[in-house]
Amino acid sequence: MTDVMLVWEKPLLFEKLFLEYHIECQRVSAESIGTPYLPPCKCLIIPTGFANNAYSSTVKSLVKNKHKIENFVKKGGTLVIFGPMVPEYDYEWLPFHLKYVQEQGSGPVQRVEGHEDMCVTQWHTREVEYDGYFLDTDARIVLRDTQNKPLMIIKNIGKGKVIASSIHEFPPKEFLQCVLEMSSSCKI
Repeated sequence: MTDVMLVWEKPLLFEKLFLEYHIECQRVSAESIGTPYLPPCKCLIIPTGFANNAYSSTVKSLVKNKHKIENFVKKGGTLVIFGPMVPEYDYEWLPFHLKYVQEQGSGPVQRVEGHEDMCVTQWHTREVEYDGYFLDTDARIVLRDTQNKPLMIIKNIGKGKVIASSIHEFPPKEFLQCVLEMSSSCKI
């Protein structure tokens, strides 16, 4: 078993973060999702730029494996998705409606009160860079920019969660630890 599977084709700087945090991470190609060769994990992370052909070809396999991803989350896994880095994007491979609009910005974020998932919102105390915002969703908004645009959403699916964030920086250790604590180890 591994804690986190980072879905990407080639090495990323992001991988060094997990070494620093002492979190077990394995990089896997999106084509391997659903194969019997992958061990169970608690969290799948889709890095920034997954839908931009200049960075990755990951999105094709995400669409193809949407039912396997949904089953992973329903069983208790957590899917963390960062911005697609394209002008507009509909997450057609998620089991709920979500749309992204690219709009670079930076500034403080505001935590939306009243959610039991507050431990995943460790970014609320400082300035952050973000690459866009979300709209057209029934997911719970947990972080907004100062113009009230959603920067992080959470959607419960079965026993697990989908967390989408347009914050364009590495997540803090506390965020990743919280995600792992609230997740179950599942096969994808």
